[in-house]
Amino acid sequence: MKKIKTLWMGFILLCCLTTTSCNNDDKPTFPETEETNDPTGGYDMTGFVRGADVSWLTEMEASGRKFYDSKGKERECMELLRELGMNAIRLRVWVDPENGWCSKEDVIAKAWRAHNLGYRLMIDFHYSDEWADPLDQFKPVAWEDHSVEQLLEDISSHTKDVLSALKNLGINVEWVQVGNETHSGMLFPDGKTDTQTGSENFAKMITAGYDAVKEIYPEAQVIVHLDQGNDAYLYNKIFDGLSENGGKWDIIGMSLYPGEEPSKDNNLTEWNEIDKYGKTWQQLNKDCIANMQALISKYNTKVMMCEIGIPWNYDEAEAFYTDFMTKAKKVEGCLGVFAWEPQCYAGWNGYQKGMFNDEGYPMNSLNAFKR
Repeated sequence: MKKIKTLWMGFILLCCLTTTSCNNDDKPTFPETEETNDPTGGYDMTGFVRGADVSWLTEMEASGRKFYDSKGKERECMELLRELGMNAIRLRVWVDPENGWCSKEDVIAKAWRAHNLGYRLMIDFHYSDEWADPLDQFKPVAWEDHSVEQLLEDISSHTKDVLSALKNLGINVEWVQVGNETHSGMLFPDGKTDTQTGSENFAKMITAGYDAVKEIYPEAQVIVHLDQGNDAYLYNKIFDGLSENGGKWDIIGMSLYPGEEPSKDNNLTEWNEIDKYGKTWQQLNKDCIANMQALISKYNTKVMMCEIGIPWNYDEAEAFYTDFMTKAKKVEGCLGVFAWEPQCYAGWNGYQKGMFNDEGYPMNSLNAFKR
């Protein structure tokens, strides 16, 4: 299976490094930097970050998913998102995923496409073979029996390997996440922050990632990312611990998903707009912005919303995004906002918080990401 996976991912990369798409001559082409003086296509890709995590994109395309503009014309997804206001792309990377998606090779394929469209780029290391989130911080299989010292070397080697591959292609990486939604630590149980030793290990792990990033991309900004951006207590607890134990970071990253999430087995079809604490999205936005301002002041750091989302068919979706973007732009020290997998539609992998409708057309909520 590994040989098949390697050949398949190599084919995807080869397709994305050519001037045409993999399907046929009628599909959009990807501009090559050697053939144009302006890979941005004339769009302003500077300033406040208006980003999209599109890590599922190659898998969606391989499954036959297509994307359309508001007039019904089939479009290449990243090119369409740029037209709709996005100026940055975020991509997650897993160590050795079973099916090859979000592997180093898959990340390179997507990063190359983003680079050739003039996008700014964030790489999101999960340090896992699969999803890393607050409750699930599984070690990669190859690292399972490693000591803490070995894990630190694993983090460093993996980070440098992926980033070196990108740099060798001339792709600039502006931001790097070391860990994903690490509000309880990472690489459980060694880096779980429920003990003093675990907190110390977590800080060492973050620092190992930080130092590795700086070795390859000295100018890249390193992000430590937590979920629940409205929870000030959570952020102070983790970043106090990192400070006390010598952890390094440049930017505090956040996630924000309003509403009460149903169990994973019902595909988010019973989403409740009021969260389990009785708060509306308006209150969560307000709390999150206040948390940003307090963190900037306390830790003398920048902040960024690395993931944000709400159900695509919620009648206040555009109002939610617009409210948050408007407020975030006024926070001195907030660098920008990334929507998470906005290109998802028709319940892709059970995810209902994209920004396209069930036919693959962009929704009005994307208006919030226009300059």
